[in-house]
Amino acid sequence: MRGQTTATILCTIGTRPEAIKMAPVIRAFQAAPWARCRVLFTAQHRELVDQMLRFFEIEPDIDLDIMRPDQTLVELTSRLLVSVHAAIGRERPDIVLGQGDTTTVLATALASFYHKVPFAHVEAGLRTGSLQAPFPEEANRVLAGHLAAMHFAPTLSARENLVREGIADDAILVTGNTVIDALLLAAGRDVPIGVELDASHRMVLVTAHRRDSFGEPIRQICRAIAALHDRFPDVEFLWPVHPNPSVKPVVEHAMAGCPRVRLCEPLAYGPFVAAMKRTTLILTDSGGVQEEAPALGKPVLVLREESERPEAIASGVARLVGHDPSAIVGEASRLLEDPVAYRSMARGVSPYGDGRASQRIVDAVGRYLGIGEVLRAAG
Repeated sequence: MRGQTTATILCTIGTRPEAIKMAPVIRAFQAAPWARCRVLFTAQHRELVDQMLRFFEIEPDIDLDIMRPDQTLVELTSRLLVSVHAAIGRERPDIVLGQGDTTTVLATALASFYHKVPFAHVEAGLRTGSLQAPFPEEANRVLAGHLAAMHFAPTLSARENLVREGIADDAILVTGNTVIDALLLAAGRDVPIGVELDASHRMVLVTAHRRDSFGEPIRQICRAIAALHDRFPDVEFLWPVHPNPSVKPVVEHAMAGCPRVRLCEPLAYGPFVAAMKRTTLILTDSGGVQEEAPALGKPVLVLREESERPEAIASGVARLVGHDPSAIVGEASRLLEDPVAYRSMARGVSPYGDGRASQRIVDAVGRYLGIGEVLRAAG
């Protein structure tokens, strides 16, 4: 398309984390005079993403409404591939962007490849080194990465992962993570949490929703939270509980005898950022929260056995504790009891970016499509 002065950009979103991290990218494309930005929503997460898009004032152009009750991973993948492939055929974009490691991203990368349309991978290069952990996300991002024409790596270590896998150096750009762009926008707004909390208590924020936390791991996490509840009477726990039936009934049953564990529905993005600002400590299995919390100066204990985000751990602002109750209770107690240990992690240091990743992505896509040079020549 070199020689043209406009381009059609198709940005795909399926889940809440994708919506958060793609929203500032979409807004940046919408502000670029050369870009006709189209937003495709697969609706892997319907209500959660609807809230997010309203917060960022984004309206999807295409809504595939892909989810069905009790849909298997195979059924979801096949329906996504067929539907996204058809949408790309109708839209005829110059380039397609997808973020992260969801089934939406895998289907989008493959559908773009079948159409011979370049696919650009936002948050490229994250790896644990085990295709089974997290499942299926690690396989999704590896496969999508090897179908991509452009790789927007959030960190140098993510770039190094791609180089080791044989990705051409000139196809990789280290941008920082767009989650910081979104976070800084949201943190500047005065948004209430929407849950009544005791202002005299310290707060610990808990989230757990990944597939590898289902079953015994979520029960172990509950045992750890119950033990911390009993040990620290001045601490209140806020736990937005994921609606998945493998999570919600287990947590509700286990926490029934803990009056200072406040269970609530999943928080919209603005209230969740407000909760992160209010909290003392975060316990989470979320990848996005591992990236966001350090920028707000909040220590993170990661409720997973491996993390594809080693930068926060290497920086000392996050610590991997897994699912073992004794490890969770031990590390959380140390931070709640020892001010020196707490200050060593609550430094407000973010290894994930400066809030300008989205603009770097837009500029790089313009260069890739030859738009920038055409506009400069016209000027």
